[in-house]
Amino acid sequence: MAQLQAIQSSPSIPPHGCTNKSPSGNLIAGTPQFRDSICIGKKWSYPKVGTGSSVRVGRYIVRRTAIKSVLSSGEDDSRGSHNGSGLRGKLNKVVLAYSGGLDTSVIVPWLRENYGCDVVCFTADVGQGVMEMDGLEKKAKASGASQLIVKDLKEEFVKDYIFPCLRAGGVYERKYLLGTSMARPVIAKAMVDAAKEVGADAVSHGCTGKGNDQVRFELTFFALNPELQVVAPWREWEITGREDAIEYAKKHGVPVPVSKKSIYSRDRNLWHLSHEGDILEDPANEPRKEMYMMSVDPEDAPNQPEYLEIGIVSGVPISVNGRELSPAALLTELNEIGGRHGIGRVDMVENRLVGMKSRGVYETPGGTILWAAARELESLTLDREAMQTKDMFALKYAELVYNGRWFDPLRQSIDKFMEEITKTTTGSVTLKLYKGSVTVASRKSPNSLYREDISSFENGAIYNQADAAGFIRLYGLPTRVRAMLEKGI
Repeated sequence: MAQLQAIQSSPSIPPHGCTNKSPSGNLIAGTPQFRDSICIGKKWSYPKVGTGSSVRVGRYIVRRTAIKSVLSSGEDDSRGSHNGSGLRGKLNKVVLAYSGGLDTSVIVPWLRENYGCDVVCFTADVGQGVMEMDGLEKKAKASGASQLIVKDLKEEFVKDYIFPCLRAGGVYERKYLLGTSMARPVIAKAMVDAAKEVGADAVSHGCTGKGNDQVRFELTFFALNPELQVVAPWREWEITGREDAIEYAKKHGVPVPVSKKSIYSRDRNLWHLSHEGDILEDPANEPRKEMYMMSVDPEDAPNQPEYLEIGIVSGVPISVNGRELSPAALLTELNEIGGRHGIGRVDMVENRLVGMKSRGVYETPGGTILWAAARELESLTLDREAMQTKDMFALKYAELVYNGRWFDPLRQSIDKFMEEITKTTTGSVTLKLYKGSVTVASRKSPNSLYREDISSFENGAIYNQADAAGFIRLYGLPTRVRAMLEKGI
């Protein structure tokens, strides 16, 4: 196998050390002959048509029987050992986004079997909770992984992803505060870094072929390291459900997670908790009370309201009730406070990027509080044109984030605009939390454009009410001219 080189299936470049022409001198990239040819030393060999199925070897596609015919040892290449080729090809080392659940536990041996590779599991701590992190290394190695890398990304997640979205006012389809959408790029970025650290040539994830997350992961991979190969088992394997996965795990000696399987599909991080599946698949069904995990039912929330002051500097939250906190600590505290008042529950039918509609229920207690505070402060610091333009760009910003284009130059450019336009959005907002509702109690800013001496009903030196008559006549002139035309005046 050491002397075997195969032709790359997409670029029209032959393997290193091989001539770029066939023995007849007419090798053409992209033709079946080009794809099926193999190079031994510096000579080309062509397997006969119909001599076996194609198999991917790393970035190359060759004929399976052709490989076997040149293996001096005669060793079968399809056993899944990381020392040889797998059933679908050959990769050296793969970094897998790993949660420790059934799906990702099964992906580990599947990668080894199908790509003959070393598997490095990667787990990002974005605030999903201690229970989900418990015993992960033991689970990963028991599944066949060579190691587990765990990265604490909580502060980076809030500071560099959540707060920019908050500052931009990004909300998808009027309701969704982008919890999962913001988490995927920070995780994928860390996976690219991990791949570089361990010398991996590929990355893998457990996203299905129906959802948005596959796009978010892979667009980040493309943007940060386009040379990495991406393996998405759900788009390749024959496993169709939980029972298939359990059977595969038993067959390959992988301990099946013993935790109770939730009837819902959930994703949790510091910003939110999402719920999908089961009765939620019918938009006519009301969510069950026991489904919620981050917030109490508003009916069961305290009978007394709680007042909360949020300090903001240049559109970014920095304090709660006068206490400055780190981004992750601030959000953690607000989640606890908002959760006990039933704040931040959203039930929506949304349009996925892949074209279908889906129904999801989101809990975003701390995020809902921060979103309300930021918007209320902007009512003091932004003029009409600035606010309208910001809102217009906010829609596009949210769409880009939802669609996985975090590292797209357009989102980055809009982010620069948001940073500039909110430079003066500094001050504090006091909110009243009561049984699921968030209402503003007070707003203060040293950069406030609100002037009591102008807004007062009393006449002042700056604004003379009599001036309004001429303004209205000029502003209403098009309306007046149209009416005159219709009446023949």
